[in-house]
Amino acid sequence: MGNNGRMAAAPNRVDVAIVGAGFAGMYMLHRARSAGFSTHVFERGSGVGGTWYWNRYPGARCDVPSLEYSYQFSEELQQEWEWSEKYATQPEILRYAEHVADRFDLRRDISFETTVQSLNWQNNAWRVSTTSGATLARFVVLATGCLSAANVPRFPDDDLYKGNTYHTGNWPHEGVDFTGKRVAVIGTGSSGIQSIPVIAEQAEYLTVLQRTPAYSVPARNQTLSPDYVASVKANYGEFRRKNSLTRAALGGDTPTGPQGACEVSDQERHNALEVRWQKGGLLFLGAFNDALTNPTSNRLIADFVREKIRTTVCDPETARKLMPDAVIGCKRLCVDTDYYETFNRHNVSLIDLREQPIQRFTESGIVFTRPDTDGVGEPQTIEYEFDAVVFATGFDAMTGAINKIDIQGRDGQLLTDVWSEGPVNYLGLSVHGFPNLFMITGPGSPSVLTNMIVSIQHHVDWITECIAQLGDSAKTTIEADSEAQREWVEHVNTVAGMTLYTSCSSWYLGTNVYGKPRVFMPLPGFPAYAQRCAEIARDDYRGFVTR
Repeated sequence: MGNNGRMAAAPNRVDVAIVGAGFAGMYMLHRARSAGFSTHVFERGSGVGGTWYWNRYPGARCDVPSLEYSYQFSEELQQEWEWSEKYATQPEILRYAEHVADRFDLRRDISFETTVQSLNWQNNAWRVSTTSGATLARFVVLATGCLSAANVPRFPDDDLYKGNTYHTGNWPHEGVDFTGKRVAVIGTGSSGIQSIPVIAEQAEYLTVLQRTPAYSVPARNQTLSPDYVASVKANYGEFRRKNSLTRAALGGDTPTGPQGACEVSDQERHNALEVRWQKGGLLFLGAFNDALTNPTSNRLIADFVREKIRTTVCDPETARKLMPDAVIGCKRLCVDTDYYETFNRHNVSLIDLREQPIQRFTESGIVFTRPDTDGVGEPQTIEYEFDAVVFATGFDAMTGAINKIDIQGRDGQLLTDVWSEGPVNYLGLSVHGFPNLFMITGPGSPSVLTNMIVSIQHHVDWITECIAQLGDSAKTTIEADSEAQREWVEHVNTVAGMTLYTSCSSWYLGTNVYGKPRVFMPLPGFPAYAQRCAEIARDDYRGFVTR
C-alpha cells in the first residue's frame, strides 16, 4: 500500500517507465507527463522520497543548504515551501517530497512496494518485469539514486550475534531507542559522523569502530531567519543562476578564493580557512582555488583541519586516531554537529580498526585483535559486548542500485557484463547497446560532486527534450554511439586525473565495495558539463545513434 493508502496499478504499456520515486523519479514523472507521454513509476518503498525515505538514522540531514537543495522548476513551489533550518533534517526533507507528490498529483502514476527485477529489450520496447507483473515501455529512465544500495560488509561469524543490528541506509521507520544500551557504530563516513553524536546522547556507552578517519567540518546549522529567506525568495532566479555557475552547482554567494593556498602568507592562509571554518559547510575547501589540484596546498589545508581536531579532542591518543593522513577532499568532505566534541564524553570511546582489527563476532559482541606492543609472541584478543551494532558503512554508490536489476539490452547483452571493468557510458546518460534507456545522475556525470537536485533537474529536462524530439523526427530508438562512449570515458578519466580525487580509496572509486572495479565514477565540474550536453543536443544529438 502506498502513501495515504493509495496504490497505482501499473498499465500494460506506457511511453516512459521510471524506476524510483525519489527526487529524480518524481520530477521525471512530472516532466514526462507534462510533455504528453504516458508515464509510470515503480518504487520499492511504500512512499516517495528515495534516499530520504530510507535513511532515517539519528541525526540524518542534508549537507547542502535547504534553500539550495530544493526544486526550482516551479516558482509557486519554491515560494510557498518554508524551510526551518539552514540544513534540513531527514523528516523535513521527506515532508517536502510528500508535499511535492501531493501538489503535482504524482502518486496516481506510482506503483509503491514494487521492485523492478529485470529490463529486457525486445521488439523495440523494454519489458519491465516487477514483483507485481510486467509492463512494456518505449523508454526506461533509471532514477534509482546514487546512494540507495546499502553496503553491508560481512565479518566472520556475524550470523552468531544475537543483539540488534541496524544499517543507517535502511533504518527502522519507527526509530530506535538506545537508552541504557551498549552500542557499537561501525563506520565514520557521513552517516556515521551524523549519527554518532546523537546516539551518544542516548546510549549507556558508545564504541566507535573506525577503519579510516574522515575529514569533517562543522555545519554551523541554525534556524533560518525570515529576513534571509525573504531576500532569497525575492530574487530566487538569480540565486539559482549563480549557484549553477559554480563547479558543484551550489554556494554561489560564497565564491571560490582567487588564490592558491601556497600563494599567500601563513597568516593569510590561516585567516581565510578560519573564516570558512566558522561559516561551516562544504564550501570550506573553496577558500583556495587549488585545494584539489595542488598537493602542497592540499596538505596545508589538511594541516589546518588536523590542528582543529587536536585542539578539540581532549585525549591526545584519541585525537591522533581521529586525524586523517590522506588528501582532504579526495573522499567526500563530511559536515557535522559536535562530532569531534563527542569523543570528550565519558561514555564514548574509539577503536582504530587499522590497529585493532575485528577478528570475529560472537553471540554477545565482537572480538578484536589487540596490537602487539612489544613485537614478541602471538597477538592477543579482546571481546567487547554490545547490545546493538550500527553499520554506518555507506553504499554501493552510483552503480549498485542499477546493477541489482537484470538489464538485458540489444542481442541479450547484460549491462553487468558491459560494466564488468567499470561503468562505461556516454554523458552519464546512456550506454551503447541499450536503446531508449537513460540514467539520471549516473556515473560519468557530475552527479554526487554537485548539489544533486540541480544535477537531477538538468538530466530530467535534457532527457525529456531528447525523447520529445525523437518523436518529432519519426525515429523510434536512440542510444550512445560506441566511439562516442569510448571518448567520453576517456574524457572523464582525463578530467579526474587532473585532480587529487583519485589519490585515495573512496566510494567515488568504488573501493568501499569488495570486488568492485576501481574506476573514478563522477565527472568534476557542472557548468562545463551542462554546456557540453547543450551543445550535443543542438548538434542533433551528436554521439548518439537514432533509428
